[in-house]
Amino acid sequence: MSKVIEIKELCKSFGEIYAVQNVSFSVEKGSLFAFLGVNGAGKSTTISMMCGQLMPDSGDIYIDGKNISSDADAVKSSLGVVFQGSVLDKALTVKDNLRYRASLYGIGGQEFEARVAELSKLLSMSDILKRPYGKLSGGQKRKADIARALLHRPKILILDEPTTGLDPQTRRTVWDVIAHLRRTEKMTVLLTTHYMEEAADADRVVILDGGKIVAEGTPIELKNQFTGDFVTLYGKTEDDIKQLDMPYERIGDGYRLKVENTAEATKLILKTPELFSDYEIVKGKMDDVFLAATGKRLHMEDGNEKKGGKKK
Repeated sequence: MSKVIEIKELCKSFGEIYAVQNVSFSVEKGSLFAFLGVNGAGKSTTISMMCGQLMPDSGDIYIDGKNISSDADAVKSSLGVVFQGSVLDKALTVKDNLRYRASLYGIGGQEFEARVAELSKLLSMSDILKRPYGKLSGGQKRKADIARALLHRPKILILDEPTTGLDPQTRRTVWDVIAHLRRTEKMTVLLTTHYMEEAADADRVVILDGGKIVAEGTPIELKNQFTGDFVTLYGKTEDDIKQLDMPYERIGDGYRLKVENTAEATKLILKTPELFSDYEIVKGKMDDVFLAATGKRLHMEDGNEKKGGKKK
C-alpha cells in the first residue's frame, strides 16, 4: 500500500505551551489508523493542522501527495472531517444543512438529491432529514455530521472522537458505515478515540502523550512490547495455584497469571499439566498498552489541547 498521509516533524505551540512536539507518522492508503491520548495530548491540535485550521510552527503535512502549506484547497477536497463538536446550523433541517455544505463543493440539483438518498440509506437517517438539526438526539446528530463529511466522496475520513457519548446501537451503525466505506471505496480512516476496543481493530496505532509520540505500531506489536500474555486457570484452589510459585490474582472464578508471551505459557503448561485442565490464554488489552506507555489510564476527561507541557 502507498502512503496517503505523511506527517514530518510537526510542531505547534501556544505561548509557553508545546501542544505538538516533533510528531512524525504516515498512514497507508485504505487503512484504519488510530490516534490515542488523553485530552491535551495533542491529537486534536494535530488534526486541526492537517485540516488547515491551524498553521504549524514547523514541519510538513502531505495529504494524498500534496503539501497543505502550498496546496491547501486540493488537500481539503481530499478530506472529510467529523469534529468532536458539530459545525452544522441548529436552526436548519438536516437536509438544508447538507444542501448548503454540498454547494461548497459544487454539488447541487439531481446530483445532490442522489447523494443524500445514498447517504440516508447508508446511515439509516431518512427519518431525520426534515427535522431541525438542533432538535436531534446525540446519535442522530452524529449521523448527520458523518453525512456532511461524506458528501463530496473524500479519499480520507478523519474522525475526532466520533462515537463519544453514543448509545451502543448508534456506535455499531457508525462502525458498520466505516467498514462499508473502507471495503467498497478503499477509504482511508484516521480515528481519535477513547474506546480501546475501537483502537484494537486499527491497522496501526500511535499513542501521544504531552504532544509527543510515545508508542506506535500495530495493536499486536504494541501488546507484545508493553503487556505480555495472561493465563487464567479455572476450577483450581489457591493452594493449587501457589504450586506454580509465581505472582497471581483472583479473577472471578479463576486465577490469572501474567507471562511474557505464549511460549512461556506453553512451558508452564507442559511443566504442570495437571493444573491446566481448564484454562485460557489471552494477550493484554490496549488499556494495558496505554497505561504502560504513558503511565495514565485513557478515560473521558474534561480539558483541552492547550493543557500540554511547558516549553523548556
